Amino acid sequence: MYIAAVVAILIAIALGLVRASLGPTIYDRILAVNKIGTLTVLLIAVHGFLAGRPEFLDIALVYALINFIGTIAVLKYFHFKDLGHDGRDSNEAHKEDA
Repeated sequence: MYIAAVVAILIAIALGLVRASLGPTIYDRILAVNKIGTLTVLLIAVHGFLAGRPEFLDIALVYALINFIGTIAVLKYFHFKDLGHDGRDSNEAHKEDA
């Protein structure tokens, strides 16, 4: 049972790698990398559950948070070409500074 679950997750990760390399747009590639990160979290959680190591679930949760924050940062960078951009246009920013 354990081997089947691991193999299924690894096949899904391999398919995500194919999508990440062939994706026609940057957003397809980002989505594929996010999928790989989510499947990695699942792999860590399954391994921790089946091995009787509940601390692996904590590691999986931390990895999930890092995956989420990383995805948001990459999307913001590709949208604004700057991670420090606050989402407002320059006219709005100058009105509030005055």
